[in-house]
Order: sequence, then structure tokens, then C-alpha cells
Amino acid sequence: MKIIVTDNYDEMSKVAAELIAEVVERKPTATLGLATGSTPIGCYKLLADFCRQKRLSFASVKTVNLDEYVGLSASHNQSYAYFMRRNLFDSIDIELSNTRIPNGSAADVAAECAHYSALLKNNVRDVQLLGLGSNGHIGFNEPDTPFDSVTHLVNLTENTVTDNSRLFKNLEEVPRQAITMGIAEIMQAGKIVLLASGQNKARAVYDMCRGPVNAACPASILQRHPDCVAVLDKAAASLL
Repeated sequence: MKIIVTDNYDEMSKVAAELIAEVVERKPTATLGLATGSTPIGCYKLLADFCRQKRLSFASVKTVNLDEYVGLSASHNQSYAYFMRRNLFDSIDIELSNTRIPNGSAADVAAECAHYSALLKNNVRDVQLLGLGSNGHIGFNEPDTPFDSVTHLVNLTENTVTDNSRLFKNLEEVPRQAITMGIAEIMQAGKIVLLASGQNKARAVYDMCRGPVNAACPASILQRHPDCVAVLDKAAASLL
């Protein structure tokens, strides 16, 4: 795992955007694995800037997202489908038909998981963008998720629900389940770029980078990926 420590969130976002831009410049038909949450927003803003400046085109790019809450429609303002439109897709020249996000309002969640897993087999990511949960999760793969997992339904831990509650009116509104890409599927990406910002991520960053590889910290498996770059701000890297 390559570790890049930056001065602050803005610098972290810039490094990540450049890493993804390099992939798209090299392969205009690339498949990008995308993440949600507050951490990648700065990176997405810069990618949109690159598109407006005509440096990048996403016209032939495909995307697949890591996860989606169960029970939220794509139009709900806290769904990840809505997040992606607002923070990236509406600002770049991508064809929405080339974007894929799990259907959190599917009537048959098990069938949706199987469908999405099959989709991923045919859309191997050239680069996968990841955030890092304060408990070491990647996607919504919580601690003790098997490393050979594929797309599945997750019961979110109280730690994750609490972390995500800042985005909702109150704790009761936060969904308790999600559909997530499995760890084995994340590891299939040709390149992985993981972002972590803030002191509250420092313990998880240490366990990911320096701890043993075990399911107690799902992100620790990234130590075994042949091309993984962890882009951190100083606060997140403070225990390394």
C-alpha cells in the first residue's frame, strides 16, 4: 500500500482527483468505482472542474457505486443516487445510462444483490474510490465481514448509524440497512484510491495500514492489493 500524507482536506482531494483523472486520460472508456459520504465531495468537485475545463471527458466512462441505503428511493435527498447526481453526475458530461447504483427500494433485496454482483463481474473497475469508516469499514462492509463477500445486505452497526446521523434530521431517520459491494468485489479493481480525513479516522487508518490483516478492520485487506493508494490528511495520518 502506498501512503500519501497531505496537509489538509483540500490537498487530499486534489491528489485523489489527479489520480482518477490519470486513469480517465489514459483510458477514456474506463469504469470507475465511486463512493459517497462527505470525504469524496472535494475530489468530485475538482473532477467536475476538469470536465468544464475540457481537460477530461466522461462521455464514454462507466461508473458503479459501492452502496445504497435500503428503503430510500433514488429521489430521496439522502439516497446515494441523489448524492451522486448532485455532487458529480449533474456537473459532468456522463451518460446517466452508464451509471449504476444499487436499487435501495427494490422489492426483493436478495435478487437486487445478486443482480448487482453479476453486473460487477462484467464491469471490472479500472479504479475504485473508497472512503474509510471510523470502525474500519469500506463500502458498508462492517467489522467481521468475510473477505470473500460479494454484494450483500448489511445491518449497519450503531457506530455507522451514529456517524451518518449528521446528514439526517435525527438519529431515528437514519436507515439501518444498506446494500453494499462486497470486499472481494472491491479487491477486483485494478487500482484503489482510499481517502481519509480527520482525527476521528486516525485509529482506523492505523489499523488499516499497520495492523494485522483481519476482518476486525475490513480495510486492512487493502494491504494485499497490488495497487492501492491511501491519500490521507495529517490528522487522519497522525498515528502512523
